[in-house]
Amino acid sequence: MTLDYYRIFYYVAKYKSFSKAAQILHNNQPNISRTMNNIESEFGCKLLVRSHSGITLTPEGEQLYEHVAIAIEQLYQGESEILSNKTLEHGHISIGVSETALNIFLLSKLEQFHKAYPQVKIKLSNHSSIQAVDALEKGIVDIAIVTSPINIKKPLRATSLYSFEEILIGGKEYESLSNQILDIQQISYYPFITLGKNTSTYTYYSNFFLNQKIPFHTDLEVATADQILPLVKHNLGIGFYPKNSDIFEIHINIKNPERDILLVQDASRAANIDMLSLSFKVYQICITCCITKLTIVIPHQHVAPTAIGFPPVLIN
Repeated sequence: MTLDYYRIFYYVAKYKSFSKAAQILHNNQPNISRTMNNIESEFGCKLLVRSHSGITLTPEGEQLYEHVAIAIEQLYQGESEILSNKTLEHGHISIGVSETALNIFLLSKLEQFHKAYPQVKIKLSNHSSIQAVDALEKGIVDIAIVTSPINIKKPLRATSLYSFEEILIGGKEYESLSNQILDIQQISYYPFITLGKNTSTYTYYSNFFLNQKIPFHTDLEVATADQILPLVKHNLGIGFYPKNSDIFEIHINIKNPERDILLVQDASRAANIDMLSLSFKVYQICITCCITKLTIVIPHQHVAPTAIGFPPVLIN
């Protein structure tokens, strides 16, 4: 059986739809249906159950799909690695990015990418991490660069690009806290500011407090990370924020939270050769910059914090 047959089976099985597979493969539905009949005939068994409500895989279809999916995704990965060696003179790429990932990581990398490939057009979509991954799943963006933690399912895959530390910050009214190390339990005594529900940040700190056996109560929930600083500055509460040189830290008695910037890609969309090549070039520049400029360990190793404890940061 030819590779084209397996590709057709892969997309039909993945999307449970002849029309979706035809759209992705730039084919027509009768051809897709006819090919699936031929595949089932060659195997001598039913791989799909067709009904008015849609398509489901038989046990034999599930078994075949597990193997075919691995093979197809490996082929696409090989294509992307070979194409990454070619010079890109034009093209376009759409990137879904969370605000934190954009500000502390991606902007400087895009500057270098633009210098290397000035003819490549870049479209940025600012999302929460969850929204960016959703946009990738729907084909709205080519890649997503987000903050951990994030739940993804195959064929999506995530690669850690950069690890960063978040510290506890506070305004003038909390200045006295900067000269002491807070017990983690004491955080619950103060108004707490964080991103809203349905964000990876909310999920992260909900689990973080749960692991410390502390109730997670939020007093102010904001839509974007850049709203945390002005609220803290006006003494509306304390909150965690990526560490930088412009804020003061309130120390606590446990290790500061560490998170990752993640590159999320959809391996099943490798049919678009130009997009694959561009995505891989972005990936290469991100990785290169991390190694040469940021001394980032990739993946899954974190830079040790400089001090034990959580500091609330004081904003003047």
